[in-house]
Amino acid sequence: MSRPFLILGAVLAALGALLWLSGGLDLVERHAIDAQRWVQSALAGAIRQLRAGHSGALAGLLGLSFAYGVFHAVGPGHGKMLIGGYGMATRVRLVPLAVIAILSSLAQAAVAVVLVYTGIALFGWTRDRLLDGADQVTAPVSYAIVALIGVWLMVRGWRGLRRGQGNTQAAAPGPDAAGIHHDHAHDPAHDPAHDPAHVHDEHCGHAHLPTPAQLSRLTGWRDGAALIAGVAVRPCTGALFVLILTWQMGIGAGGILAAGAMGLGTALVTVAVAALSVWAREGTFAALPARALSRAAPVLEITVGAVVALVAARLLLAAI
Repeated sequence: MSRPFLILGAVLAALGALLWLSGGLDLVERHAIDAQRWVQSALAGAIRQLRAGHSGALAGLLGLSFAYGVFHAVGPGHGKMLIGGYGMATRVRLVPLAVIAILSSLAQAAVAVVLVYTGIALFGWTRDRLLDGADQVTAPVSYAIVALIGVWLMVRGWRGLRRGQGNTQAAAPGPDAAGIHHDHAHDPAHDPAHDPAHVHDEHCGHAHLPTPAQLSRLTGWRDGAALIAGVAVRPCTGALFVLILTWQMGIGAGGILAAGAMGLGTALVTVAVAALSVWAREGTFAALPARALSRAAPVLEITVGAVVALVAARLLLAAI
């Protein structure tokens, strides 16, 4: 990508953050919630048509479920914050992050299926008990996981900042035993570019910026699993509604497909958020000098981690 295009991403991210902090996105969220309610009413009608065996009823149910998933993701939720925050804090490539976003949305639908069929089939829970239990148990657990991920990002950013400071001190010129300062950067005899015998590796004694491959690599499967768990633990209320209703009407297979369609609708938005976060992060780094990158990356990770942890902690306190 061109440098101006990348920087545009950083500007848009800053504007979005200002709108969010000033409450400018509240109107969008209110419209999304109203749309969810309208679609949920339409879903009840589509389920009745499917139960009656009307032609095209399943396609209509899946289409409405997909739309519900989109509106659900556009509204307030922890999934966007977690995926977007991780994309801003960690220099991960878009494709792995998009895969994580899709898997987390589908896992959220799968958790809803397991919760409904376990609660109703095995324990005989009523609809109200199932919905209340989902809010009282899964919501705090999900927010706690998100808060812990935020704290982990802060810790990892702090470690990266300390490593960067250590590398800077190790690379700084200093006096020898005779008190004479040696500046290797201006001494051709010590300049690796003029020394064919010098090999750049972890043993060469010079501080090196991380390579693009190292920066873009997902930090491990544990990060991916934590992100998926943080999103998936709390199932979508709309998916629970559809699954319970279709179970009661004896068309459970249609409900499971509808839950999957909701997951795909949610994934559409979370993947877009992942793309915007990667764009904004790369734009921020593109606007910085190369030597500032080793310090800016951990500072950004600490900052984003703090925001994620604080927001999740507030949601957790409100839920318990």
